[in-house]
Amino acid sequence: MSRFSAFTVGAICGALVGSVAALLLAPSAGEELRTRAQEAISSFGDDVAKAYNERMGQLENELAVLRSEKPEPTE
Repeated sequence: MSRFSAFTVGAICGALVGSVAALLLAPSAGEELRTRAQEAISSFGDDVAKAYNERMGQLENELAVLRSEKPEPTE
């Protein structure tokens, strides 16, 4: 498993454990708690999408550079 994949799995597991702990320990009203949880989940999803798009851009740039480099002819 690559380091990025391991990090992603760890981040998702950590987010889930943190969410459950917050739901169980928070002294808020149910509706307010649900609203805050939905906002946190939406924000996390936006962060994941942003990180994904940034990484895809980096990889596409690296691929373009690799494709533009031509091997030197051997004699």
